[in-house]
Order: sequence, then C-alpha cells, then structure tokens
Amino acid sequence: MAVETVMLAPVLLLFLMFLVGAGRVVEAQGEVNGAARDAARAASVQRTLASAETAAKDAAASALDDQCGPKVSLAGSEWKEGGTVRASVTCDLKLDFLGFGTLKQMKGTSVVPLEQFRRVE
Repeated sequence: MAVETVMLAPVLLLFLMFLVGAGRVVEAQGEVNGAARDAARAASVQRTLASAETAAKDAAASALDDQCGPKVSLAGSEWKEGGTVRASVTCDLKLDFLGFGTLKQMKGTSVVPLEQFRRVE
C-alpha cells in the first residue's frame, strides 16, 4: 500500500499542476475576450472612426490592466447607420505559474451594433 501511494503521488501532483495551468490559460482568454468586448462597446458610441479607434485602444488597455500592450483592430467594422463595430484584441500575456513565466498570444473578438444615439462631440 505504501509503495502504491509513493508511486501515485507524483502522478496526481502532475495532474493537479496541469489543471492549474489549464485554468490560467482559460482565465487569460477570458480577460482578452472581455477587453475586446469593452473595446467594441467604447468604439460603438463614438462619432468618428478615428475617435473610435482611440477609445477602443484605451478601453482594451484599461481592461487588461496594462499587462501587455494590446493590439486593437477595428477591421471589418461597418461604420454606417445600422452598422456594427468589430473589435479584435491581440495580446501577449505572461502566464505566471510556479515561477515559470511563459508568453502566450491570445486573441479575442467582439461585435456590437453602432449606438443609434451616439454622443455629439
């Protein structure tokens, strides 16, 4: 019984470490998806495409707490009445896990309709 426990303990420990690492990857993807959602929403209330790009970048950086310099793209947006804003956020996040800091590129995309009653500048 003691030998079986000694042999199974490292296997169980590795399995638990894998679960924690996989959880961190899922959490990081959720952070980037949230930043894309925030960027799309911030852009949707702007009057011009230039101000929308600035607002989207600011919102994404704020949502990610400056963990990385997020790259924000509004390519694919339909900037017209009844259109949509498509925000893509790409970020190299450091996945800290037991002292091992690895970079993983994460990408999130969100599409929201243009706000019908956008604020006037």
